[in-house]
Amino acid sequence: MVPADQGGVMRADLLTASVDGLDEALTAVDAFDLALAGGLLRPGPAQAKGLTGLARAVAGTPLAAGVGEAAQKASAGAAGEDHLVALAAARTALLGSVHDALITRIAEATGRPRDKEFAPAAGGRQAANLQTAARSWLSDLAGRGWQGIDHELVSGSARIISAMLPDPDLRRLATLLDGFAAELAASCPGAALERVPARRWADLWSRAMLLTLPGAADMPVTGTATGRLLPLGIDLQEHPTAAQAQIHAVFEPADGGAPRLVRASVSVPKPDTVVGAGLWQLLRPHMPLLAAVRDGRSMDLDAMPVTAEGDLIWSDEHARTGEPADALTTARVALPAATDAATAPLDRHPARIAVPVFLEGCAVQEDGDAMTFTVAGQPLTVDIDRVPTAGPLTPEAVAASRACVGLLRWDAGAFRVQPLAVETIVRKKPVVIHAGGWAAGTTDKAGARAEKAATDAVTVLRERAGRLLRK
Repeated sequence: MVPADQGGVMRADLLTASVDGLDEALTAVDAFDLALAGGLLRPGPAQAKGLTGLARAVAGTPLAAGVGEAAQKASAGAAGEDHLVALAAARTALLGSVHDALITRIAEATGRPRDKEFAPAAGGRQAANLQTAARSWLSDLAGRGWQGIDHELVSGSARIISAMLPDPDLRRLATLLDGFAAELAASCPGAALERVPARRWADLWSRAMLLTLPGAADMPVTGTATGRLLPLGIDLQEHPTAAQAQIHAVFEPADGGAPRLVRASVSVPKPDTVVGAGLWQLLRPHMPLLAAVRDGRSMDLDAMPVTAEGDLIWSDEHARTGEPADALTTARVALPAATDAATAPLDRHPARIAVPVFLEGCAVQEDGDAMTFTVAGQPLTVDIDRVPTAGPLTPEAVAASRACVGLLRWDAGAFRVQPLAVETIVRKKPVVIHAGGWAAGTTDKAGARAEKAATDAVTVLRERAGRLLRK
């Protein structure tokens, strides 16, 4: 059984059915990505076809005229920065339409309500010179293409990023550019690449290009949240230069309003030598909520800032630990009636889909490293690769589970579920195992060993950093 609409069963058949227009939209995106990979300074016939296909895909929309002109200029190797912005906007809009179609399908399958309203961002202070410099560097990348990158071109972003990072209004773009540049630098020279991650790098390029526009990076706080926060689980995300723990939860307003899904995140920069359980040592000082998730407790919020997209701007001053709140119980009782949050315009991308769901009584099939749940007679792939090694949740525990709280994602053309917590039987007793179970420390032997190794590595790095600062 999969609770969906106060006692219903999730329409898993909708998750396996085709979506009209989806393949056509993704084909247009892929063709543009190949053109971008080869560079737009001297586009060939195949690249011109990809540019024309992108323009054709947005015909009949408000973008049509601008994108049509941009595609013509780019096909002739004469695209300016404004033309490249238009192409990035068209690509983003196409992937946004794919996101919307998939989100609509998820809403139909789960039967949960979804908030469709999104308050526009208020204009903030602009640093036009740095944004212009970033846009210029991104335009140079597009001209050379991924196969034409070298260390000199990539290193051109360093001064821009360094100037942006101290400014909170520009930190979002700076962090994106920093990670993007690090990936490109690790892949130089582009001419020697055997495989180009065309979709990923085009995603990062397009998003960065749009974030250079005035106001695009604004993240306004649109309200406050007072009530009870019931955590569902932690999604740990890792990059060589950064790490993030994102807590998914159900929020119950104190005024008796409808419950809704929210997220609370903590992000930290990190050296590439800190991996696995060491990530928690960087993350946990910044959010006591991690301890509440580990201990299975709620949090009482008082005027906690929250965005229209359902992201809590976490501040310990507005929260205190509450009563016991088991994640599986929350998923069974509170999740079915919770309203899914709206999505900000620039966040409308299929890779960003992460919708909490609850699965219970599903049969599990294993085929080598692959695992599937059978949900209402339909197969649903389990995304085991997304389960962090920095936690007690293992593939074996997922395979033996009786119930699962997870994130419904869309990847490689199909819906998948990423386990956040499972209920299984250990010594004849039901036990809940969290992917983020080591977030606030652990007495588990394997976890303790991993913590010890990570502690030594983090201590050495901090000592070295201290010596450098003293010098």
